[in-house]
Order: sequence, then C-alpha cells, then structure tokens
Amino acid sequence: MFAVVKIAGQQFKVQQGQNLYVPHLSGKAGDTVEFSDVLLANSGDAISVGADVKVKVKAEIVKEVQGDKVIAFKMKRRKGFRKKHGHRTLYTQIKVTDIA
Repeated sequence: MFAVVKIAGQQFKVQQGQNLYVPHLSGKAGDTVEFSDVLLANSGDAISVGADVKVKVKAEIVKEVQGDKVIAFKMKRRKGFRKKHGHRTLYTQIKVTDIA
C-alpha cells in the first residue's frame, strides 16, 4: 500500500516503514505527526484519488538535519561590489509508521 501526501507544498510518495527527508516540521525527535492532506491512496488493486481519499498517514520524527551549504554570490565587475551569503536549509527526517 502506498499514498501520495502533500507536505509543506511538496508531494511525496510514501509507504509504510519508509524513511524520508521533508522540509522542516515543528516538533522534537520521537514526536508523532499526522498528514491528512492525502492526494492518492492505493491499497491492493483499489486506487482512490482526490475527495474520495479517506486515508491519513502517521509518521514519527526521527531527527532534524541540515542540507548542503548553498552560496549566493553577487558581484559587479569593475565596481568593487561583492556580496556573499550562504545558508543551509533545515530538513526533518521522518519514518512512516501507518497508512490508515
């Protein structure tokens, strides 16, 4: 059984027991989160889409991690203008515990 879930504006295909990295969610490691915005659900040979979906996905927060460093560098030649900014995006690792 799998489901397509919308988390923080992005769609993820999830299965029970799967680990995945999603954009930052509030909560600590060990907390349970529930995603009710399910776009598609497949159980065996039956597929439900859109408003017909009555499934909720439960997951457990494993840990929070930072992504790779991204550098935004701006420069105007011959003007002496140089600006360098960097950031690391926060992600949350979750483990899908139940699709019901």
